[in-house]
Amino acid sequence: MNTIDPSLYLTNQKTTREPNPTLDKDGFLKILMTQIQNQDPTEPMDSQAMIEQMTSLTSLEQMMNMSSSIEKLVQSQLISPVIQYSHMIGKEVTYQAYDQVTGESLGEKTSAVIAVSQNEGWAILELKNGEKIYADAALKVSTTGSEEDVTEE
Repeated sequence: MNTIDPSLYLTNQKTTREPNPTLDKDGFLKILMTQIQNQDPTEPMDSQAMIEQMTSLTSLEQMMNMSSSIEKLVQSQLISPVIQYSHMIGKEVTYQAYDQVTGESLGEKTSAVIAVSQNEGWAILELKNGEKIYADAALKVSTTGSEEDVTEE
């Protein structure tokens, strides 16, 4: 019969405890249960104080969840180039056109934006003349009666 060397087993065990800087509901309940188990029977814990602590913890947890949800929503709005450039639909853009075969400059063209899509995280403006350009290739954006310069991002 083979014996197991206990020194090998003990060396693989985690010997240090890493503290958690946040207190979640499970941690709070563990503390509460420990308080209840170790309370003095002649002076029991104040039930009103216990309820107030639980209410405070629940409110804090709900606020943290809401904050996390809002942060995720904001991040998703900032990431989507379709949403970021959707305001350009219906406006005219002026851009530098190039021959797709030779790469030769064809001068500036202007066309209305009919849709916005994305490709590998880049916003693509789909134009009324059938062409597609990257949003940062627009030199000018025009609406009826006004023009505004567009700076590259």
